[in-house]
Amino acid sequence: MALLRRNSFGVLALLVLGLVVLTAFVAVGCGQGGSGGGSASGESSASGGGSASSGGPASGKEFVPSEGSLVVYSGRNEELVGPIIERFEEESGIDVEVRYGDTAELAATILEEGRNSPADVFFAQDAGALGAVADEGLFVKLPEETLDRVEERFRSPNGEWVGVSGRARVVAYNTEVLSEEELPDSIFGFTDPEWEGRIGWAPTNGSFQAFVTALRVLEGEDRAREWLEGIQANDPRVYANNVAVLQGVASGEVDVGFVNHYYLFRALEEQGEDFPARNYYLQNEDPGALVNAAGVGVLTTADSPEEAQQFVEFLLSEEAQRYFADETFEYPLVDGVETNQELVPLSEIEAPDIDLSNLDDLEGTLELLRETGVL
Repeated sequence: MALLRRNSFGVLALLVLGLVVLTAFVAVGCGQGGSGGGSASGESSASGGGSASSGGPASGKEFVPSEGSLVVYSGRNEELVGPIIERFEEESGIDVEVRYGDTAELAATILEEGRNSPADVFFAQDAGALGAVADEGLFVKLPEETLDRVEERFRSPNGEWVGVSGRARVVAYNTEVLSEEELPDSIFGFTDPEWEGRIGWAPTNGSFQAFVTALRVLEGEDRAREWLEGIQANDPRVYANNVAVLQGVASGEVDVGFVNHYYLFRALEEQGEDFPARNYYLQNEDPGALVNAAGVGVLTTADSPEEAQQFVEFLLSEEAQRYFADETFEYPLVDGVETNQELVPLSEIEAPDIDLSNLDDLEGTLELLRETGVL
């Protein structure tokens, strides 16, 4: 069922989203049943990266970009996208200043700043945050030739943002305890009492919250609530992020965990094929097989619109798409760029049919997570 578009209180609700996420993250980090560090956004903590960066929305540092630079608000982590932004600087000669932070927090910041935002570009971890900003009329329409490079399901139907890489939701499972044949056919199967004490999840994670939003869109509010309450009844172990969930699965703390697909391949690259976890892809268009997109939009406030468009084009270039495929193990979204051979081809994932723009009701999902005691 389709969700209502955000009402007049939507902006205010989004503004508090970041604070609630941070509060929950701190609670988890202080030992609320979980382990592992990292950002609440679900991507690994930043360590390096080449582009200039400033404090995030909650860092307490005022972000004052240099005059004449291209300003990017990035919900993608510096460790992951810093190198490709550096390449853009080198090849274009354009100076880029990046404000890194949680995607939901940055969306809230853009909405708060409104027409006074210094940002030229919003590079988001998921389509829901892009949709929330688009709802407020803060993106320009991208050129048709840019949009046409990406399949329709991974771009705004109104041409306001475009996906640059894809990420699939999976169930990571411990191979020393389980085989695929022992796993449920649907994400709803994990509400069965047999999974009590065996599940790991990261409720403060942005991609998890996008999945819950998709669950609400696809199955309705009551069914989404039923799933959350069912998992809660099975006493899941709470982690700070997807990396920690996967580590919990591999170490045997839990048998299964709900994560994005690419964390496994980073672990395999670092630890080898003996790493005792693998991904399970749900089928039959199950909500648990959601394929979301990291994407980008040019803001109406852009002081450097031409440079901003160049940045978008670069992210859709073969060079950048190959980077996402080979370095971050995500799905390239431009035709002609091959998926990393280690991954299940995107065409073989039986993902649910959903308009990613409808994942913009972030505050509704947050409210449901709080009502069910998940946050």
